[in-house]
Amino acid sequence: MRLSISHETTYHYEDQVRASIQYLRLTPHDSERQHVLSWQLDLPRPVRAQLDPFGNILHVLTMDEPHEAIIIGARGQVDIDELREAEHESQSALPFLRFTRLTEADEALRAFARKHCKQRRDRTALIDLMHGLNQHMTYTPGSTVVDTSAAQAFAGRSGVCQDHTHAFLACARSLGIASRYVSGYLYSEDCEHLASHAWAEAWLDDAWYSFDVTNELARPERHLKLAVGLDYLDACPVRGMRRGGGSEQMHAKVFVSPTPMPIISVQQQ
Repeated sequence: MRLSISHETTYHYEDQVRASIQYLRLTPHDSERQHVLSWQLDLPRPVRAQLDPFGNILHVLTMDEPHEAIIIGARGQVDIDELREAEHESQSALPFLRFTRLTEADEALRAFARKHCKQRRDRTALIDLMHGLNQHMTYTPGSTVVDTSAAQAFAGRSGVCQDHTHAFLACARSLGIASRYVSGYLYSEDCEHLASHAWAEAWLDDAWYSFDVTNELARPERHLKLAVGLDYLDACPVRGMRRGGGSEQMHAKVFVSPTPMPIISVQQQ
């Protein structure tokens, strides 16, 4: 499947911002599952790409002059291998056994993981865990905030894709399974479904397997990966700091659409 992406994020500030810095993980990279055909960022000024500790493509946008708004755009086309279920990497998965403040497993999450997986530590067990979390935590926009922890969202029995992912990571890591947060895009026929998305990957049989708790999908057929990390803070597409500005309004427009693949004709000689 070939996906076309258009993503624009606009920040408006109540007062003039004296200076700001934005960390952008808005650029996908090639892997066994996806091939980037074209991609570009539309930013207020040119920035250079670098790699962060997790291998994500990172751009750092620094605005030293006063400003009242920032517009950040990303667009491109990526081919997705719909049949590939797992991805192999040379980097060690061991760092993804570590809990963070957002993914710390309390006793309720540990008990939930044991209940659904018992002694199993395979893909089938994690699929059961994925379904269990989806049933336990109702998808409810606005029920949590960006710094809501997995334990808090689990106790409240509601959340969004970020919370579903954090709860899955907390459960998987409590079982000794390395797992990581993934940010990216999801193509859905449902126009009301936000195309910017988050899901989890777990290290099983020397490969990374996907688990989308929100949509109960264990095969990333329509998922385009941007970045990975221990939690949302490591992998979110845009994260920044500023001096001044007062209150902030953020508006994001994300469009993900399939693009017909070109037909290659073969002429017989």
